[in-house]
Amino acid sequence: MKKKRKKPMRCPYCGAPVVYRSADGIYQNNKNGAMLYVCSRYPECDAYVRVQPGTTIPLGTLANGDLRALRRETHHYFDKLYTSGRMTKQEAYRWLANFLQAPQSQAHIGYLGEYTCRQVLCACKEMLGRGGAKAS
Repeated sequence: MKKKRKKPMRCPYCGAPVVYRSADGIYQNNKNGAMLYVCSRYPECDAYVRVQPGTTIPLGTLANGDLRALRRETHHYFDKLYTSGRMTKQEAYRWLANFLQAPQSQAHIGYLGEYTCRQVLCACKEMLGRGGAKAS
């Protein structure tokens, strides 16, 4: 039986090949030795995604600067769902999976595109407003 060959990753923004490399030169301080999948056209195309430490497993999908900023903002408000005491971390991820109608193993903000990320952000802000937790 033939082995399946992995298709090389392509940048979703420009179609260029994606390379696995150190975050040096992208992160100002990469003392932890973070690794990334980066568009080979970086910095003209600034799409990249960090990998799980010690693996080659991406922590989401490639994202440009705008989507990375939106994901950070969304995570900020999502994290407040459990850091505010509104729910536990486990409950927050169950809520996210239910909201996304996805298995909990796939319910991660790093996988979200812009449209869905904005929906999650709005839902988190709404929940925080209703629950009495500060939404700032």
